[in-house]
Amino acid sequence: MVPVAGAAVAAYWLLGDRPVWLGAGVAVFAVGCVVLALAAPRAYYRVERWEVTDEAVYTRKGWLTHTWKVAPMSRIQRIDTARGPVQRLFGLADVTVTTASSAGAIKIEALDHEVAAALADRLTALTQTTPGDAT
Repeated sequence: MVPVAGAAVAAYWLLGDRPVWLGAGVAVFAVGCVVLALAAPRAYYRVERWEVTDEAVYTRKGWLTHTWKVAPMSRIQRIDTARGPVQRLFGLADVTVTTASSAGAIKIEALDHEVAAALADRLTALTQTTPGDAT
């Protein structure tokens, strides 16, 4: 968001004839972008929850509509970790738990990369010791 706000301010300054109303709009937009960049991560982590027990993986997401997903260990088919370029820059990773469910995979996002690796190892060990055919 900060680069977007910077681009808006730069574009405004590059205009030859700068109306006052446009300057006020760009200023409000830039301040909004900075506030959003600072507030969004905190707000995101207030509504995202996850837990792993010996029996299942649980996640909850959503502000207005809470979505709970539960994946029993016996149904887990695959555990993936992913780190994109921005995630590597900040030392983060995602863990995706795939089951036989038609509801889709469970994704735990923006974990510390060491926590994500330890979680993937723990889930792998738990699923190997859990009886069931994962279908």
